[in-house]
Amino acid sequence: MSTYTGKVTPGGPPAVRELRYLIVTKASVGWMDNNVYVLRCRDTGDELVIDAAAEPERVLALCGEGPLRYVVTTHQHPDHWGALAEVVQRTRARTVAHPADAAGIPVPTDLPVSDGDRVGIGSVELEVVHLAGHTPGGIALLYDDPTGQPHLWTGDSLFPGGVGNTRGNSADFDQLLADVISKLFDRLPDETWVYPGHGNDTTLGAERPQLTEWRRRGW
Repeated sequence: MSTYTGKVTPGGPPAVRELRYLIVTKASVGWMDNNVYVLRCRDTGDELVIDAAAEPERVLALCGEGPLRYVVTTHQHPDHWGALAEVVQRTRARTVAHPADAAGIPVPTDLPVSDGDRVGIGSVELEVVHLAGHTPGGIALLYDDPTGQPHLWTGDSLFPGGVGNTRGNSADFDQLLADVISKLFDRLPDETWVYPGHGNDTTLGAERPQLTEWRRRGW
């Protein structure tokens, strides 16, 4: 039985979740307590990093011998790409981001992705979900596990207790909430596991009863 809880602390040990075809490693890095995720295909060993946020040596240690194929940056905010340049330089991994945020990431994007695109590592395929509002080009990654629940990496677009910060901009909030509802909550089951850009994991089922309150409060 898995002991994975998704709870990690800055500088603390990583949390590892072993799925049938994918191994997920989560750690907290940097002064903003960013989550970095390493996804490894069990069949081939190929890896993908989600948000090389800080502490490049630690990110590389989490990857081990790789091979690291891709580094996905979920959005353009600097706390999510602080280690990107060094990790890419040392591994030759391809960079992935949405075109609307690529200009704000100081490492060229090798693979621009949009809503519905897919990124493969070994025998595992991840679907890109565009969630605008926190930034114009925010993306999530969806792994629809054929042997269990879906898994969703949401960057700063969805957290336990609410959507990402839209800095008081009502249009951005409305856009983000609409995307999160239509592309995530309306489509995916309650057991979908959510891995956010900061803090603890959650599930769509745990958050679904709060959607009306999020809309009412406006953040």
